[in-house]
Amino acid sequence: MQEKLFESEAKVMEIIWAKAPISAKDISLIAAETIGWNKNTTYTVIKKLEAKGFVRREDPGFICTPLISQNQMQKVEATSLVKKVFGGSRKALFSALLEDEPLSDEEIDELRKLIDNR
Repeated sequence: MQEKLFESEAKVMEIIWAKAPISAKDISLIAAETIGWNKNTTYTVIKKLEAKGFVRREDPGFICTPLISQNQMQKVEATSLVKKVFGGSRKALFSALLEDEPLSDEEIDELRKLIDNR
């Protein structure tokens, strides 16, 4: 997948992932309440997501269903970040993340398990 999510698109995808299948109208109501967007803004973003292949919108009711999982998108975005900001080095990413904030013993154990299970 080559397409990226812009921040506005990510906000709408968060709603869709949490509530799918969901109507465009309901997405716009949630976006109005949580983000402060008007209906037209939300519908424009939904159309962009549909054009990029992230969402399928079906009649009746303009029901939106994600075509990519949140986990898949997180992997795409993380890979892009590592390439763009850390020169492709996952070690550099983790060093930056771990440098300033102490981890609990539980977090350290979880990270070790993730590494060991690779």
